[in-house]
Amino acid sequence: MEIKNYVLGDWISGEGKEIDHINAITGEVISSTSSKGLDFKEILEYGRKKGSPALRKMTFQQRGEMLKSLALYLNKRKEIFYTLSKATGATRIDSWIDIDGGIGNLFANASLRKQFPDLPYHVDGQMANLSKNGTFIGHHIMVPKKGVAVHINAFNFPIWGMLEKIAVNLMAGVAAVVKPSEHTSYLTALMVKEIINSKILPEGSLQLVPGTGIGILDYVSHNDVVSFTGSASTGKLLKSHPNILEHSVPFNMEADSLNACVLGTDVNKDSEEFEIFIKEVYREITVKTGQKCTAVRRILVPEKMIEDVQKSLIKKLEKTIIGDPENKSVRMGALASKIQVERVKENVKLLMNSQEKVYGDYEDFKVVDASIENGAFFSPILFRNNEPFLRDDVHKIEAFGPVSTLIPYKNMDEAVELVEMGKGSLVTSFVSNNDNLSRDFVVQAAHVNGRILVLNSRCSKESTGHGSPMPLLTHGGPGRAGGGEEMGGIRGIKHYLQRTAIQGHPETITRITEQFQIGANQPEAKPHVFRKHFEELVVGETVFTHKHTVTVSDIVNFANVSGDNFYAHMDETSLDGTIFEQRVAHGYFILSKAAGLFVDPAKGPVLLNYGIDECRFTKPVYAGATIGVKFTVKEKIDQKKKDDEDISKGIVKFLVDIYDETEETVGIATILTMVKKIDQN
Repeated sequence: MEIKNYVLGDWISGEGKEIDHINAITGEVISSTSSKGLDFKEILEYGRKKGSPALRKMTFQQRGEMLKSLALYLNKRKEIFYTLSKATGATRIDSWIDIDGGIGNLFANASLRKQFPDLPYHVDGQMANLSKNGTFIGHHIMVPKKGVAVHINAFNFPIWGMLEKIAVNLMAGVAAVVKPSEHTSYLTALMVKEIINSKILPEGSLQLVPGTGIGILDYVSHNDVVSFTGSASTGKLLKSHPNILEHSVPFNMEADSLNACVLGTDVNKDSEEFEIFIKEVYREITVKTGQKCTAVRRILVPEKMIEDVQKSLIKKLEKTIIGDPENKSVRMGALASKIQVERVKENVKLLMNSQEKVYGDYEDFKVVDASIENGAFFSPILFRNNEPFLRDDVHKIEAFGPVSTLIPYKNMDEAVELVEMGKGSLVTSFVSNNDNLSRDFVVQAAHVNGRILVLNSRCSKESTGHGSPMPLLTHGGPGRAGGGEEMGGIRGIKHYLQRTAIQGHPETITRITEQFQIGANQPEAKPHVFRKHFEELVVGETVFTHKHTVTVSDIVNFANVSGDNFYAHMDETSLDGTIFEQRVAHGYFILSKAAGLFVDPAKGPVLLNYGIDECRFTKPVYAGATIGVKFTVKEKIDQKKKDDEDISKGIVKFLVDIYDETEETVGIATILTMVKKIDQN
């Protein structure tokens, strides 16, 4: 069977055959693929001219809904991916990480739409006042890059590796060209086929090159973003590509690294943390047969605990059943290919030159319902290195399989130094129930890690584990780990946006950002904004309320109702040495009174007020002061109906500017309301 390229809106064959896809369990050829002869210049241009413009026209809300729909669609069909995933050597648990984990990334990124404006671009940060009288201000917007995202992925996660990347660029409004590892691209292609069949994504927003993709980087431009996952050596080679350097193409690299798991000095053999540590390290050695960029390669243990840890870990490894994942007793499958077997063997041999092997034999081990000769099986290998500062291959050489090394350390400073010798990691875990110890370790080790998991009995039941990067947190690391990020919530999406400073009059900046900026025009709302539907409201229109003079009775009555009898409100004799000149009105009274002034109480399009953002009390209000409110439409965010029974509505943010008789602001806040649309009268 041929795995074709999905490019230029069609499934296209490459010239000849670049590679056969081999079943990692049986050794049988299951398909082949080729990308020879493809016009990569045309493919990239198709994404730039067809896919990206369609995505850029959509708002963040629409893109988020698109991702959510795609996730729901794929979730209903995921069993077909599980079936084929077995050919990569994956057990059901391995496949769950890849398949459900990948679809979960779509869901997680879809949820980020709530943190973006209802615009095709992002308004970043706060306004900066650049002038004395407020007529000249600055702000930042972030617009989608007018190029494509080129993803070069590794063989170990054929589905997750693609979905966790495209979820981010699609949310940003940028099309993708995906080049998975040719060794497992048959599984990626099955996922892409289902995505294309769904017709949920705009045409041109996703293209697939399942072959080697040689030459694709020759045509990337400054508008594109290249992201790479794989070995550090390959990543460095690609990053130095002449075209990447010539055009300053953003290159995001996430490389395999020598990650560590550290047992805290507070842990003894009888503590829960000891068992948690053993289980975590064992899982990292065996899950995905150790083929994870986040896998634990260095196991750091206090000297006094090294023998106990070694015995307990070997005991668990001895019970590991290797073989065909179809057999329910199997706990570890195969490496992705025979090529990987040879690469892991080569690095194991190198590591054996400088440290002791205490468990495992890749030449002599048993497999269930399969054969070592035909499949890409490999035994877990456990080393021990008693001289990690002298015999330092363990900090330089990574065997990308079920291989790890026990390393004793004397104290926490030494543990941190050993972690640092890896020269940059994606993740380090620290197992301890001493929070002060954990704080010290994290602060000292964070500079060489993209992520640190602090694991103990209080969080272990719900912990996602050492090897599971979460889509809303950074996934990447410094130094050897590549220095890039693949995810990270809004941070990840910003990799595909261009941040630009904008300067001008507040009214101009308001119209560009579609968010009210202080100093912009505030035409009086007629009728009152609470009488208007979502579509009728205009950013900037303002209700100028009646005024109220604050009295001592107001202060006393609010104290009685709220129970807030703080001395500054109730005891004038206690004000010496404070900033207050006399009894001051409660800030929350001022805010509550402001609501009484700006609310139009009759039933209308406003459904409810569900929150307050950015509330500040900026000037004391004393009895005798007169306050009023400027109530301004600040921002509008459309909402999609959940179902036919749902009310058609949108979210409106109102700026509440409370001022006194001197026209000076005494309090400011943003309230969030739900407002009906016209078709729901």
